[in-house]
Amino acid sequence: QVQLVESGGGLVQPGGSLRLSCAASGNSFSTNIMGWYRQPPGKERELVAIIKSGGSTNYADSVKGRFTISRDNAKNTVWLQMNSLKPEDTAVYYCYANYRLWGADYNYWGKGTLVTVSS
Repeated sequence: QVQLVESGGGLVQPGGSLRLSCAASGNSFSTNIMGWYRQPPGKERELVAIIKSGGSTNYADSVKGRFTISRDNAKNTVWLQMNSLKPEDTAVYYCYANYRLWGADYNYWGKGTLVTVSS
């Protein structure tokens, strides 16, 4: 059973930085896509950033220039460096992993880590 273990959330002041990490474990396959989604209070879950195994990335417009996603394919680990944080970045951040095996997609989610941006 695949598990995604997140860490790095917490309380930070506006303008501050946090780094989230997520490690996938439970099978011997390499992930295809890894990424981060978030769910602000009272809102739906939304894309933050994803990164493919080849290194290509996609960011939400709201985080471009402030957040950076990176990964280690050998360790099936993904990070999200968040700089210049704003109160509107407050949300539960969920790690996402996609495996593409024998033509089928298998998608997994972490339990989430809370990021609160407040003075």
